[in-house]
Amino acid sequence: MFSQEGYRLRLEWGPEGVEALRDCDVLVVVDVLSFTTSVDLVVGNGGQVRPSRWRPASGRTLRPASLVGATGLVELPSPNGSNLCTLAGQTGAHVLAACLRNAEAVARRARELGETIGVVPGGERWGLDVLKSGPREFGPLRPCVEDHLGAGAVLAALNGTASPEAQLAASAFRHTDVVTAVRECGSGRELIENGHAADVALAVEVNVSSAVPVLVDGVLR
Repeated sequence: MFSQEGYRLRLEWGPEGVEALRDCDVLVVVDVLSFTTSVDLVVGNGGQVRPSRWRPASGRTLRPASLVGATGLVELPSPNGSNLCTLAGQTGAHVLAACLRNAEAVARRARELGETIGVVPGGERWGLDVLKSGPREFGPLRPCVEDHLGAGAVLAALNGTASPEAQLAASAFRHTDVVTAVRECGSGRELIENGHAADVALAVEVNVSSAVPVLVDGVLR
């Protein structure tokens, strides 16, 4: 794989993207539907999130709409965003969690923390049962509309030499009806049709939050 070395702003997808961008000063994880949206809501309330790769022993599945008033320490499962935060935390970079809600706030903090900023949209996994607890193989990565736009929202708020991958995401955000695109894309329609329209409604709110979740000792706070 060719490196994006020489660019201040970079973008790569998924776990492999974390590895490709491990020399960046800052890594920004994006998982709009729904991990980083949930994180933004909890941290915005003054709470903290412990990323969990699998569903906790309680069996509770936590979605954005259930976390609007959440405070304290929340264990939040996600095979995508949570896993990426854990991997990013092992690189030595500053790790931030971004979504459409807090993209500009995260971009401002990222600029303060380092010169090179890598944005990692999580994407989805083909054939992965997100409700299944316990270890199992991930399916292949499926790049998705919502995370491309979420990454683009962060990159559009940053200045500096950007890789073509980063430029394309920023351009997509600037020139797309974001709300309609996320609601009508495969991920959005799946959630809405399964009774989670409130989660999507929270996720498509753009730059309404000043929360900047930072990974410290394995907890986003």
